[in-house]
Amino acid sequence: MRLSLGFEPAWFHKRCGVRFTENWHKDPTYRYDALKKMKAELNRRFPQVPYWARARDDDLATVSGCYGVHVIARVFGLPLRYAPDRWPVLEPGKTLSIREIEKLDPQKLLEGPFVEELFRQMELIESKWGKVNGYLNWQGILNNAFQIRGRDIFLDMYQRPGFVHAFFSKIKEVMIELAKVVQERQRQSGFYIDQLSVSNCTMNMISPEMYREFLLCHDRDISYEFERFGVHTCNWNINPYVDVLKKLPKIGYLDMGMETDMARVKATFPKARRAVIYGPTKFQNASYAELQRDMLKIYRELSPCDVVVADIRYSTPDERVHELLEICKGLEAGGREESFGP
Repeated sequence: MRLSLGFEPAWFHKRCGVRFTENWHKDPTYRYDALKKMKAELNRRFPQVPYWARARDDDLATVSGCYGVHVIARVFGLPLRYAPDRWPVLEPGKTLSIREIEKLDPQKLLEGPFVEELFRQMELIESKWGKVNGYLNWQGILNNAFQIRGRDIFLDMYQRPGFVHAFFSKIKEVMIELAKVVQERQRQSGFYIDQLSVSNCTMNMISPEMYREFLLCHDRDISYEFERFGVHTCNWNINPYVDVLKKLPKIGYLDMGMETDMARVKATFPKARRAVIYGPTKFQNASYAELQRDMLKIYRELSPCDVVVADIRYSTPDERVHELLEICKGLEAGGREESFGP
């Protein structure tokens, strides 16, 4: 059972002065220097975590994190609002109308200024450091549609299903084509990547039947285009969606929340890399005994697997992180399960 830790931008802003302003997302040199500070701070506080080793610096020359979850929204022309202590957000009230979406040509979007900007960043990274490291956050079809169209997309599913199918097809085309050319450019630099994980964080806002009607075919098409394919569902209970998700081919990664029937997921997806998303609020507020019980439950029902604790808050004490590291280390070693009780 492997533990994967992540911290919210405010954590780094408060502790080592990193500013996640527009420069962080657009200037690879600025980002490299900021990530160097971030890694040093993580090493200072949590030296036992191996994937922050100071000996490695190629992971600082990266596109990871650029524009947060809004890469595709930016391709579609939506503006972002930046801040020093959080990921960027969409400008309020800037969603697209049905008429604007219907006029969009995916190929022209892929030739737009935002894509040119991405490639300028990759050219600069290669010229200074060699490999273009990292993973852009492509999101999923519905997540991107929600960003571009706003909450009206859920009404559209009932009132304008034909429009929704056409809109989703445009998003899919942009996601596939852009990911392919970006990753090909990364491979040319020496960083091998051929994967796409769809982020279906909004999947719990529709029924499994609606997922099957509007999204399954698009996620299936995406899976066929890449060597590796995964599905991120946030920390929701995915029990209602297991049967429809198993219709997707090539699932190599799948995550879920604590309320999920993990044993069922393990049996249904025996070859997938499985993960539990453990929310930052629960992580901060749980008692030590509750944290032990939760980790033991994951270990018993889902391992081998990952435990992902992302967006750890700046208000969370370092001691809580050390406690979790110790608990997971004991379980992974297989020597302390009996001490956690039934």
